[in-house]
Amino acid sequence: MLRDPSVKYRPFPQIDLPDRQWPSKTITRAPRWLSTDMRDGNQALIDPMDSEKKQRFFDMLVRLGVKEIEVGFPSAGAVEFDFISGLVRSGTIPDDVTIQILTQSRRDLIETSFKSLEGAPRAIVHLYNAVSPAWRKIVFGMDRQQIKQIAIEGAMIVRDEAAKRPETDWSFEYSPETFSTAELDFSLEVCESVMDVLRPTPEKPIIFNLPATVECATPNIYADQIEWFGRNIPNRDSVVISLHAHNDRGTGVAATELGLMAGADRVEGCLLGNGERTGNVDLVTVALNLYTQGVDPGLDFSDIDSVVKTVEYCTGIATHPRQPYVGDLVFTAFSGSHQDAIKKGFVVQEQRNDQFWEVPYLPIDPADLGRSYEAVIRVNSQSGKGGVAWVLEQDKGLKLPKRMQGDLSRHVQALADENSRELHAADIWGAFQTAYHLEGPQRFMLGDYEETRASNGDRIFVGRITVDGVERWVSGRGNGLISSVIAALKEQCGIELDVVDFSEHALSGGSDAQAAAYVECRTAAGKTVFGVGIDADVATASVRAVLGAANGV
Repeated sequence: MLRDPSVKYRPFPQIDLPDRQWPSKTITRAPRWLSTDMRDGNQALIDPMDSEKKQRFFDMLVRLGVKEIEVGFPSAGAVEFDFISGLVRSGTIPDDVTIQILTQSRRDLIETSFKSLEGAPRAIVHLYNAVSPAWRKIVFGMDRQQIKQIAIEGAMIVRDEAAKRPETDWSFEYSPETFSTAELDFSLEVCESVMDVLRPTPEKPIIFNLPATVECATPNIYADQIEWFGRNIPNRDSVVISLHAHNDRGTGVAATELGLMAGADRVEGCLLGNGERTGNVDLVTVALNLYTQGVDPGLDFSDIDSVVKTVEYCTGIATHPRQPYVGDLVFTAFSGSHQDAIKKGFVVQEQRNDQFWEVPYLPIDPADLGRSYEAVIRVNSQSGKGGVAWVLEQDKGLKLPKRMQGDLSRHVQALADENSRELHAADIWGAFQTAYHLEGPQRFMLGDYEETRASNGDRIFVGRITVDGVERWVSGRGNGLISSVIAALKEQCGIELDVVDFSEHALSGGSDAQAAAYVECRTAAGKTVFGVGIDADVATASVRAVLGAANGV
């Protein structure tokens, strides 16, 4: 890398728009959406989609509620042409969905494109040619007038081809490709010339797509470009301004959002950000960003995992685990403090009187996307007691007392350090069973028992307990069941415990629900021990919890 990059790279110039309005705007409604997955996204694949995958992708887009779908580049080859014409002939395009095709501004390509759409009830023909200085000088060797003439001639051919096919309801889109790096006055001049040919009306507007074909500036500059264009294009009510942001600088989503604030009406992009180089803007992220601001995006991502699986199958591209909203780790916390905050947030959320979402670290409710809470918190060596307890609560229904959470965390931490990997729910459950003597032979194991009441109101516990492998009968007296079990252990087994804390709860609803009981005890030597009991009978669960604490002495 250069020590002084300014000798090779120039800062992008600011737009002269001192009274810009977009910074104070708020997005209050969803734009029109165009998916270009099957064209822009498809052409960027190592192995482009075949017809089966394209049909699968198309059907998914329809289910999601996308109403405008760019289905291909029919002049690119037989596979593209045949799929588009077959889709039209199949009669499966819903009445509220409009397909779109892309064509360069050349007569033979435009004519081929219209042939692929013959018989379509409605369609958008998207015409483009590059207009920026680098393309004019380096790629085409043409001046401004020659570039503008390409656009004019292409628009005339589009107009005439559409007129030959009056059975189709045609709409037109024009892109001054490389708009974001072109002179604004020239982009405007070219678009005005195309308008003069196609003569849009408020009832039949033209779509002007203003692409950041290559993202070369900060998002605020793109917003300035969009606002400037919207102010200066004539007959604005006959124009739909469409955004097509690429992600070369990593700010495609930001550029799109600021572009909408600047007055754009439509957004073109790909699901999960597929596309050339670093990709097109991610429609999922833009749509769900709107959703988290209380704006209905008009797209249904309530089963986001199925969307991810379909996109991965059709594109052959794996989704990054931290891809916004959809990655495997985006609703996951490893940090102990994060886990604790999320756990508390869910508890408070359940108790709130209003429905507004407010859970720390989670800008959206995972359930809205079809995700379960079981994966929200995951455990490794960095995790804290709140995360461990949350996994147990979600997986097993156990609501551990706070001090017991801290005790269990030590056991889980040791296991994580020993394994040097993330711990799954099964690992945590295994550590819990081991720590609190719920599995395998133990020093104290409960057989059957009876509880009776003495004449003075005391409770009497009489039970068959296996102690160190030998079955024996023990009994004790106290003011309650737990104290009578404590007395039996002290008098007949030599185990002295004082109860510090006790709690219990049902693990689920219904008549067959099991109960969980938790006890914290202190030994004569001052050691703290915990016990857990799980049983269909809450009293039996309490006895098991006391014996579990005795097993920890």
